[in-house]
Amino acid sequence: MFKNNKYPGALLLSAAIGAVGMGSSLQASADQYTDAAEKWVNQEFKRSTLTKEQQMEEMKWFIEAAKQFRGMDINVVSETIATHEYESNVLAKAFSEITGINLTHTLIQEGDVIEKLQTQMQSGRNIYDGWVNDSDLIGTHFRYGKVFPVEDIIKGEGKDLTLPTLDLDDFIGLDFTTGPDGKLYQLPDQQFANLYWFRADWFEREDLKKQFKEIYGYELGVPVNWSAYEDIAEFFSVHVKEIDGKRVYGHMDYGKKDPSLGWRFTDAWFSMAGAGDKGLPNGLPVDEWGIRVDECHPVGSSVSRGGATNGPAAVYATQKYVDWLEKYAPPEAQGMTFSEAGPVPAQGNIAQQIFWYTAFTASMIKDGLPVVNEDGTPKWRMAPSPRGPYWEEGMKLGYQDVGSWTFMKSTPQKRRLAAWLYAQFTVSKTVSLEKTIAGLTPIRESDINSDAMTELAPKLGGLVEFYRSPARVQWSPTGTNVPDYPKLAQLWWQYIAQAASGEATPQKALDGLAEAQDRVMERLERASVQPTCGPKLNEPRDPQYWLDQPGAPKPKLANEKPQGKTVAYDELLKTWEEAR
Repeated sequence: MFKNNKYPGALLLSAAIGAVGMGSSLQASADQYTDAAEKWVNQEFKRSTLTKEQQMEEMKWFIEAAKQFRGMDINVVSETIATHEYESNVLAKAFSEITGINLTHTLIQEGDVIEKLQTQMQSGRNIYDGWVNDSDLIGTHFRYGKVFPVEDIIKGEGKDLTLPTLDLDDFIGLDFTTGPDGKLYQLPDQQFANLYWFRADWFEREDLKKQFKEIYGYELGVPVNWSAYEDIAEFFSVHVKEIDGKRVYGHMDYGKKDPSLGWRFTDAWFSMAGAGDKGLPNGLPVDEWGIRVDECHPVGSSVSRGGATNGPAAVYATQKYVDWLEKYAPPEAQGMTFSEAGPVPAQGNIAQQIFWYTAFTASMIKDGLPVVNEDGTPKWRMAPSPRGPYWEEGMKLGYQDVGSWTFMKSTPQKRRLAAWLYAQFTVSKTVSLEKTIAGLTPIRESDINSDAMTELAPKLGGLVEFYRSPARVQWSPTGTNVPDYPKLAQLWWQYIAQAASGEATPQKALDGLAEAQDRVMERLERASVQPTCGPKLNEPRDPQYWLDQPGAPKPKLANEKPQGKTVAYDELLKTWEEAR
């Protein structure tokens, strides 16, 4: 597997060097890069699913492949999260020393990444040579034709510059970066899920278990449905109120009018409630944004056009968001953004959170936090999100953020290929396990199942168990139904904010959102800017017609609060083990 038959030049490197002689510049140059590789492998990349010999073989391949690019200044960009900080501070330096390519990995905010990406797409001016861009834009990239698909690089211009041990079958997120045409457009670099978070120590207290059962008639445990989540939120906020003399709350969220409020909803709030259709990784023909496609063409998001953005399930979900924020979260949560609300559970007064990103894991396990035991194990756990009453088996249940390497057609070929080498370096098996441990955003099956992750598991609150579980496939990013993510995503926070602030009812806010999305898609259709699978809107008709059809949009349920259902955390883990 690790023999470099594709690149015989790499195999002959040592022999060629030896023939030239110790004093030659070739010898000095080769030694410089090989020495750098040995230093990094021995000092930084100690934990790997490869042996040291296999790691060095990968590094020698990079040294040989990079020859034609040595001395070039290459610039790539990503959003600022712990994984990308590791890449920017460690991997970029390692790559530069090992290959002789001067690599700068810039970190900026996610919104800025999208804005600059749009600028390069529209102007054709090369801003960055490589981008770590959310796979949420897969529908955008597929339709506009501005991205150079990774599959075309591998089979075409980069055929001789593709790592023989890249092992695409080992990646867990390729479904998310594949277009409706079956082609791989982006290469996953990191991924994390939004899951349910709870204080396992409180849930195990006999006095609280007894009190909960007396009030609600069933066991306090991991909520399987939203009814149980709501009961638990009420229990801690209204009935318990204080633990160890400290005010506690049964729910945490955020409500400030800010772009992050939109992500909170487009990142599968409606899918948890069950608003879309069955289908993995995303519902078809209606996805969790409420956008319906006919074949690959978006045909509408309003119920009157066959969409579900303003349907009963979406309205139910938004109403629950508003109610829970008002009744069960700390009062200051209403004025918080995503980044401000993120650290709050670590402060020790939140019992549970329905929508919690595993990217916060590293910040939740630091010594000395109120939510960490003296032995370094967490007092909290993560588990699958509870599901709303509209959810059915076979639907996605939550969101995964998959930051993925993306390359533009407007980038000069040589620069694009040099950046492609760096992208492969950041996901290579030589470095990927150390990167996974640093940022806790795994992309490879082999890393997830490694001994190193088994050893770390007790301190990670269920992260390893989740990624090893069969449940993992129900969490996925925004799919291919969304034709222009940047244009449509910016609508969500503006309309959701109307419901969050009480300015409009959830129904009115979502009616406005659905109409605004349809208007954007109508403009895309008129302008004919998406030659492949562009929008072709349905004519509006009586919404009841669509509500009477199978699947989404779904008619309003007579009972939106069925009996609460919970499961013991240990039982949940057992079911995962049995299903593997």
